[in-house]
Amino acid sequence: MDHEADGQTSLANARLTIDLGALVANWRTLAALAPGSEMSAVVKANAYGIGVDRAVPALATAGCRTFFVATVAEGLEVRSLAPDTIVYILDGLPPGSAAALAGQRLRPVLGTPREIAEWAAWKRQGGEGDCAVHFDTGMNRLGLGPDDTADFVQDPSLTTILSPALVMSHLACADVPEDPLNPAQLARFREVLARVPSVPASLVNSAGIFLGAKYHFAVCRPGIMLYGGRGPLDRAPLRTVVTAEARVLAVRSVAAGTPVGYGAAERTRKPSVLATLGVGYADGYHRLAGSSDARLGGTVFIRGRRAPLIGRVSMDLAVADVTSVPGVAAGDWAELFGPSIPLDEAASAAATIGYEFLTSLGRRYERRYIGG
Repeated sequence: MDHEADGQTSLANARLTIDLGALVANWRTLAALAPGSEMSAVVKANAYGIGVDRAVPALATAGCRTFFVATVAEGLEVRSLAPDTIVYILDGLPPGSAAALAGQRLRPVLGTPREIAEWAAWKRQGGEGDCAVHFDTGMNRLGLGPDDTADFVQDPSLTTILSPALVMSHLACADVPEDPLNPAQLARFREVLARVPSVPASLVNSAGIFLGAKYHFAVCRPGIMLYGGRGPLDRAPLRTVVTAEARVLAVRSVAAGTPVGYGAAERTRKPSVLATLGVGYADGYHRLAGSSDARLGGTVFIRGRRAPLIGRVSMDLAVADVTSVPGVAAGDWAELFGPSIPLDEAASAAATIGYEFLTSLGRRYERRYIGG
């Protein structure tokens, strides 16, 4: 992908191309898989690193009416970008914040007895505002645990006072369809729903959509798959949203046995041509993407071919072995992940996951938005 070719000259060492049209297409693809449910969008962590200020308007224009974020600050930003949408705060209700959230029409996802009590007190005092209630069915992070769930469902007045707009839980192993925890969590969630009738429900994340209609309920909450991450469930024609590239800063020919990078972690095995790339772990291109004499690292895509990384990734630089790629020169661009190097493949080579790659994208990337 060549920005210079379209008249846009880059002065950065690394750049991102973010396809908002692909983002919207992925949302629509997932929506088609759950026709009986509302397809929301999880846009926490700056919309998984792509820029919430661009992602939310694109999704809202496409018809997304409900957004989920982690923090109140994120919720306030989404509210400013899409005033007429529903915004849920997954991390719950900060102490003393009921009036502030209600005033901004933000919906806290209540998951502790303290949060339940504070929001109920706000409603008893005549306060207005909607909320969700989170029941933990097996993740053991947030949400009412078994004892607190029992207390809640045994007090019907709480449901009346809170009048939740949504009840929800979160699958721990949705990306492993055969994991027995999936049906176990579904059964526990249904037990809760039987005690809080007539409230819309939400259980699934991206991967959970593929577990079938019985898991979908009223609202689905996709995250990573909106942004082109697939994980082990590559069942839908999802499009690449983010393409990350690094500029070639220098090219050199070296003899066999030449050490490369910090710690001389790897040496060339034959006479080689090396390309130094202007990207490193300060840009979120993880250190473990590098290679050593003991392990293979990631690859990049340059001039139509793959080239392996050689040596450690440092703060600002990485090195690729381009011996088999003719004509590489300073100023060329190497794809780190995108249409030729899938996000999840690049992340796996760095012993991590696509989520972490996206949400770690650094400030030094030049960003270009297309398609929306």
